[in-house]
Amino acid sequence: MKDEVNVIGGGLAGVEAAWQAARAGAKVRLFEMRPVMQTAAHRTDKLAEIVCSNSLKSDEYGTAPFLLKEELRRGGSLVMQAAEATRVPAGAALSVDRIKFAEFITEKIEEHPQIEIVREEIKAIPADEVSIIATGPLTSEALTAEIMRFTGDDQLYFYDAIAPIVAADSIDMSIAFRAARYGKGGDDYINCPMSEEEYAAFYNALIEAKSVPLKRFEETHWFEACLPIEEIARRGVDTLRFGPMKPKGLPDPRTGREPYACVQLRQENLMADAYGIVGFQNHLRYGEQERVLRLIPGLGSADFLQFGQIHRNTFINSPKILNATLDARSSPNIFFAGQITGVEGYVESVSTGWLAGLNAARTLVGGELITAPQTSAMGALCRYVSSVETKNFQPVNITFGLLEPLPVELRKKHRNKRERHIIQVERALKDWDEFLSAN
Repeated sequence: MKDEVNVIGGGLAGVEAAWQAARAGAKVRLFEMRPVMQTAAHRTDKLAEIVCSNSLKSDEYGTAPFLLKEELRRGGSLVMQAAEATRVPAGAALSVDRIKFAEFITEKIEEHPQIEIVREEIKAIPADEVSIIATGPLTSEALTAEIMRFTGDDQLYFYDAIAPIVAADSIDMSIAFRAARYGKGGDDYINCPMSEEEYAAFYNALIEAKSVPLKRFEETHWFEACLPIEEIARRGVDTLRFGPMKPKGLPDPRTGREPYACVQLRQENLMADAYGIVGFQNHLRYGEQERVLRLIPGLGSADFLQFGQIHRNTFINSPKILNATLDARSSPNIFFAGQITGVEGYVESVSTGWLAGLNAARTLVGGELITAPQTSAMGALCRYVSSVETKNFQPVNITFGLLEPLPVELRKKHRNKRERHIIQVERALKDWDEFLSAN
């Protein structure tokens, strides 16, 4: 067994795994196939290029996404350092300038004396070496086949979609207005209000628009937390108004009233010259997107910098394959990290990379593997992917539903859900700090 850790994949989970393994003293070879071989969604050769959204979700104290990010921050996460350095206004959410974010991480990895970047496609799992497979949802066909052979299981997959981005100077601000929902974050979002008539016209155009056809031999498995807007719309005429077009907490300053529906746009970069349409991932044909999205008030002359796209995400049946330490039960020197494990979301992927990187370094020197505290968000995710029912294993975001519940006496004492969540966060961070000190 060689004296270094292989990390296969230069996405968020891969760079975090490489960083943590190197911090723990290991020599690391980080394999990234771009630009030798590109994917359907990426545009550059930078490490940690994020494609679906620039948001790392809520950073509001007392929420489950905050807890996971705070655990990573306290654990010396490279990705969290990059997020803070390239943060853009987004109300209570943590959002980043995608380009500067990827540049920050790439520079840090390139400069690290313990990490070597290798630009090539890996087609076989190095069976006799300590390796972390963090190839993400866009694993190449050759490596996907190798992973299927290694796991002895059929491939699992679901379809994911990317939201459109528009040029800021093409948004009609005589119609749109700046505000954050319920005033959280000042005026970080641009909001496009809709009347009932405007919503009806948009809705009808959306459900009649033509989509990009999927391959005939592939059954569609949408991830519920990232449904294309046209799929949401087909569930009922008002589903969008209770989802991505919810007007609650967004009164139009010109009328003082909440509109019938509202579309939000979030800043994409530090230059503030590009805005993503929040929750508007879709798989419509580009011409259809332009036609339908320009029906949104304020976007009638929108300049689209990126249209929505669809791509296939690959993940393994982790409960059959992985321990809570993220090593494979059949091959303890092989680890998995990122969305391929069945976690969904950027920060969730980073957290598995954090743990896999540390444990891979420990394996290299024959050390005991560590398990994240059961009360922590990271521990909850690792427990889920390693032990949940396998019959219909589905990707998951971090939620309080995954965390270890409070004792009965505390639940009785604190009837308010918000209070209970804050107590869970405080308990988790106390246990997390003790875990970090001990390891």
